[in-house]
Amino acid sequence: MSIHGKYIRIAMKLALKAKGKTSPNPLVGALVVKNNRIIGKGFHQKAGSAHAEVIALDEAGKDAKGASLYVTLEPCVHFGRTPPCVDRIIRSGIREVAIGMIDPNPLNNGKGIDILKRQKIKVEVGFLEEELRRMNEAFIKYITKKIPLVTVKVAQSLDGKIATKSGDSKWITSDKSRGYAHRLRGNYDAIMVGVNTVLRDNPKLDAWYSHKNPVKIVVDSQLSTPQSANIFSKNSQVVIVTLLTQPGQETENRKILAQKAKILDVMGKSGEVNLKDMLRKLARMQIMSVLVEGGGNLIGSLFDDGLVDKVMFFISPNKIIGGKEAISSVMGKGIVRIEQAIKLKEVKLKKMGEDFLIEAYVQRNS
Repeated sequence: MSIHGKYIRIAMKLALKAKGKTSPNPLVGALVVKNNRIIGKGFHQKAGSAHAEVIALDEAGKDAKGASLYVTLEPCVHFGRTPPCVDRIIRSGIREVAIGMIDPNPLNNGKGIDILKRQKIKVEVGFLEEELRRMNEAFIKYITKKIPLVTVKVAQSLDGKIATKSGDSKWITSDKSRGYAHRLRGNYDAIMVGVNTVLRDNPKLDAWYSHKNPVKIVVDSQLSTPQSANIFSKNSQVVIVTLLTQPGQETENRKILAQKAKILDVMGKSGEVNLKDMLRKLARMQIMSVLVEGGGNLIGSLFDDGLVDKVMFFISPNKIIGGKEAISSVMGKGIVRIEQAIKLKEVKLKKMGEDFLIEAYVQRNS
């Protein structure tokens, strides 16, 4: 690995300290290096706070003059909640900048690099780019496609069931799997379930080990979410996604739920919520990543519409539930021919206590 790659990797590890905390901004880490010694380091901690480059330059102080700056993502040129980073870099007297990857944000996207070069600062780009793209996969999709990254998380028996025919689902997977799943929630902006999951399991959808509770989203075309549901626990931010209604058609339950949650009206599709329209509107709320935890109908519909990016299947290999009326993890319309099956890539298998976790990305045709 080159010396530039070495320092970019250190900056990437710094950036990951803020995992799950920076939305709707990316994870970014930076180092100031002089005479082969790190004299300043920083990472972006949350939206609205100082950017990684500024923190690193502040730490380096006057010694930054003539030094090298290593940053995982191209420095910004636009005014957002903070001033442009390129201006600060130029004023600092940095002589060269190594950048992990170009910023996919159309407001920047190469402009920062051009400005630095015009100021006679040496710029090199493209280090650990694949790893950095993975690190910021949610931000990249959000900023380029205007919809959130969607991960489907399932806890199922060996035969693909998430509940018995009576609706009993506690507990299919082990304590270790459930603990890992709760930690996972803290990495996402929102947790999504269908209304049937709320009616059957009455989950809280809290993140036990996280600094924050993600937004709780219930997809409920008929607004049948009970007013006493556990999702309305203290300090919870809840969004109920339902079908767009005409003025004057509000039900009494809608009026009551609107006091407990944000009601997000979306277009319909065959009498159900249009999931693509839903994701676009969630992105406008600056939700850039969603963890979908059930049920089978919602998950199946997301797959049917080609909206799933990533899957995490926790499988209990020592339980078989059986029964055609038992609830499957993926339902929806499904496919007709095997050749139409959704294909996965980068499949990883991990042992998780008594269970196995299969983690993969959905393979796109384009």
